[in-house]
Amino acid sequence: MEKERLSRFDEIVNMGKEGQEALNQYWLDYALYSFFEYWLMVSFLGFPLIFLILKINKEKLFQILFFGYSVHICFGYEDLFGRNMGFWNYPIPVIPSLPGISLDSSLIPVIFIFVYQSTLNSNKKYYLYGTITAVILAFAFKPMLVGLGLFRMYGSISYYHLFFSYVSVFIFAKLMTDLFIWIKKWYRTSD
Repeated sequence: MEKERLSRFDEIVNMGKEGQEALNQYWLDYALYSFFEYWLMVSFLGFPLIFLILKINKEKLFQILFFGYSVHICFGYEDLFGRNMGFWNYPIPVIPSLPGISLDSSLIPVIFIFVYQSTLNSNKKYYLYGTITAVILAFAFKPMLVGLGLFRMYGSISYYHLFFSYVSVFIFAKLMTDLFIWIKKWYRTSD
């Protein structure tokens, strides 16, 4: 029984490896040479990080970057889940084994970082601005990516699913950041 179970598991892993090899070949055949689309995805990876370095509030650097890291982790896991379940994928990735890296690691976290940063020292409401951002990303940005052939959705997945995904990301990131700020304050007062 144990040997059969492990043998079946090894078959599944091999199928995944073969699938990744096919995606790598697709990338070499089509994605790497699609001039506009490929370089647009590269720009989604590079330009937001450059902009972040130039415009981040240096006085609250650690807090803001922790928030951005929380967005990156949560969005990365949600994106990985969606790709593994066959809900969506990226036909023109910058790196074939990391198809969502441009959005997961750069563009989306940086967008939410600036929403968070803009609400830190003002009376702006984070959840309102986060929701507006989620609406724009789900109902304007993602349809644009679909139209350009940079994002594909499968099955019954809709832009509403993507909207709720973005909402869960910005709520999770805010709660995690607030939790760690509270822990930091608690440790300071307990000394």
